Amino acid sequence: MDKNRAMVILTPYESRRLIAKAVARMPAVVNALENGRIIVATGSSTGYVAEELLGEPLVKENFISGHITAGETWGAPKNPDYIFPIVIIKGKRQFMKPEDALAEFTAADVFIKGANAVDPEYRAGVFAADAQGGTMGWAMGALYARGANLIMPVGLEKLVASVPEAAKHAGSQTLEYGMGLKFGMVPVVTATVVTEIQAVAQLFGVAAYHAGGGGIAGSEGAVVLFLEGPADKIAQAFAFAKSLKGEKPLARPNGQPVQ
Repeated sequence: MDKNRAMVILTPYESRRLIAKAVARMPAVVNALENGRIIVATGSSTGYVAEELLGEPLVKENFISGHITAGETWGAPKNPDYIFPIVIIKGKRQFMKPEDALAEFTAADVFIKGANAVDPEYRAGVFAADAQGGTMGWAMGALYARGANLIMPVGLEKLVASVPEAAKHAGSQTLEYGMGLKFGMVPVVTATVVTEIQAVAQLFGVAAYHAGGGGIAGSEGAVVLFLEGPADKIAQAFAFAKSLKGEKPLARPNGQPVQ
């Protein structure tokens, strides 16, 4: 079958929805959803994944952890409606501490955590303002020790040259100045990273090539991709990308002061 090509442009929110749908269909996730445990850590990307897994909408602004808004870094919003990490056991949401669920993790279970950076080698970087390392501080040891699945959805808007090199220069106590909350960076080199490139491969079996990014007037952070594959699959992928148009941007979280 002849190959076709398409050019697709996705805003960061459209990318989040694409990636979330792909994560929800990954074999390890499908298996854990049916037979095991899934923990979805808080974050601007993981909120979309939680919606896909639960089959219901979330107020995603209440599920955000550390983030960048108004040109500054912020921690989790202080909000009485804040949604803590979501635990799903055999397809049903359980209102329990994620640490308790993690204590029972096996190699077949899945931990889903977003990232603040990804590099061309698909190594992820997570900002850590908390002195104990935040989510990665309490989770990574158990995940690595047991060989559990660590899946990290992250859009190419967060592409950096090298996560290990960036991590060398981070550290909340090494910075004299900072625009917002100071942080260190936790490099993660063995996770299954899912960007737009892996997402279209998972969903449609087509190749994606990162061609550019940026924009204005609401398209800041947009990603430009060239897709290549069989004609029928490219048509499906392009139609799906068009269906993502209009994905609503996230708002500034409640409980976070406006300066």
